[in-house]
Amino acid sequence: MYSTSDLKKGIIVELDGAPHVVESLQVSSPTARGGNTITRVRFRNLKTRQRVDKNYRGGETFTPADVDRRPVQYLYADPDAFHFMDSETFEQFALTREELEWEALFLIEGIEGVRGMFHNGQPIALELPNTVALQIVDTPPGVKGNSATGRTKPAKLETGHVVQIPEHIDSDARITVDTRTGEFLGRAKD
Repeated sequence: MYSTSDLKKGIIVELDGAPHVVESLQVSSPTARGGNTITRVRFRNLKTRQRVDKNYRGGETFTPADVDRRPVQYLYADPDAFHFMDSETFEQFALTREELEWEALFLIEGIEGVRGMFHNGQPIALELPNTVALQIVDTPPGVKGNSATGRTKPAKLETGHVVQIPEHIDSDARITVDTRTGEFLGRAKD
């Protein structure tokens, strides 16, 4: 059992009969004596992808969801879905583009560290590694001498995701991107 003080981003709990992942939370302590701490939690239903905001008092409990995390291998994409293989059972499954709207921005051939989340034996979501290395396919040309400034420019990556990068980085460079926020972290160490 989890209590409100145990909740943090990424924890999966059973809520209204479905697995929900904690996307964000905010704790507010009242200034009045005897007031209860209020925790505002944003959940995302792993089956329907809907977001739910709820408030809880300190000490309330949550049941951990029965979700298995297993390593999976990304195989290929078609116009409707992304196809994966469970690395333990070698069974193939697909998740639709709507189910993987955010994750699709980081899925590339040969990606390592992807885990599938299974609820009652059915695949419901993906868990990406925290960082991935992606190729820049389009960005305005870099200007010599701009490495000392903090200015940025947009860069389109091989998956279609657009990220802000420092001005001195050119097209065809490989960069590291945070899959949780979608932000540029640095040049990839290949």
